Amino acid sequence: QAMARRADGRARKPGKAARPPATPAEAFHLHRMAQAQRARTLGMLLIPFEAGAQIPLRRAPAVAEVLAEAVAATPDADLADAPFVMSLRELLGLIGAHEWRRKGVAIPVLGERIHPWYGVYSPIRGEYLDLVARVPLPARTLAFDIGTGTGVIAALLARRGVARVLATDLSPRALGCAQDNLARLGLLAEAAGPGGALRATTRANSGATARAHELPAGRVELLQADLFPPGRAPLVVCNPPWVPAKPSSAIEQAVYDPDSRMLRCFLSGLAEHLEEGGEGWLILSDLAERLGLRTRAHLLGWIEAAGLRVLGREDIRPRHGKVADADDPLHVARAAETTSLWRLGVEKH
Repeated sequence: QAMARRADGRARKPGKAARPPATPAEAFHLHRMAQAQRARTLGMLLIPFEAGAQIPLRRAPAVAEVLAEAVAATPDADLADAPFVMSLRELLGLIGAHEWRRKGVAIPVLGERIHPWYGVYSPIRGEYLDLVARVPLPARTLAFDIGTGTGVIAALLARRGVARVLATDLSPRALGCAQDNLARLGLLAEAAGPGGALRATTRANSGATARAHELPAGRVELLQADLFPPGRAPLVVCNPPWVPAKPSSAIEQAVYDPDSRMLRCFLSGLAEHLEEGGEGWLILSDLAERLGLRTRAHLLGWIEAAGLRVLGREDIRPRHGKVADADDPLHVARAAETTSLWRLGVEKH
């Protein structure tokens, strides 16, 4: 914390006035450069570990459980078998993620808590879930949730009465996280990988939770896939990363999408995965547009090129703390940001 305060203090040190950024895009890139420099500097402080993930330092916490949780089912699963070092910054991130996973994140529209895993983006910005909860469903038979992450959108669709939700993600860690959350909520049908089903799990909801919903909850199946599962559905939902920039860590892949790859791939493949009369729900913030990183014309052009048309759009304003933080370098863009649910259909010929 002392090193972080010193780094932040140097950035704010009075002296010769720096030239203000000429454009919002320049402000964003300068902000990202400062963040990267800060992360590199703080990442130079290393913590030694003995075999068994024990830290041989006075008053060091016991973190073996935290580490085992983070590396389970990854190439680093045997990390604790021998001595190693880890940056203090990364270790603190592991400990923080462990606490998020243990306590969970309250999701008001679900009336439940979602427990994010390390490396899986936490749904702490929940305004987009309000959109998913209130927009009328085109059908309640089947829905695809593309890039499910923690599984929160799939859970919400199932709770709204969609009988079968097929949720995909490319990350095994995200699929494990979604499986855990959906099992907690009693919504998991099965988890599947490229070779077939991993396991089937169902767990009953509490009576109070079940009574809180008029419609019977559906079931969610998990599939490891890059975007779409096979087949078509009357509803296909995607909440891609909102900012076209290069991520610097695994967790940032949920926020930054180089060259809007996932967004463009979702749009270009949507028509062939929608049933006739179906809807694709694209959840997207206009922050990238306000930062000058992407234009509305680009988005509308990609929609048209994919043979799609806009059926409607629902908007909501963000509620996170940075909206009112005037010291945030991106405050002007954040204060004006709008999150939208775009309802897309196949263009009629």
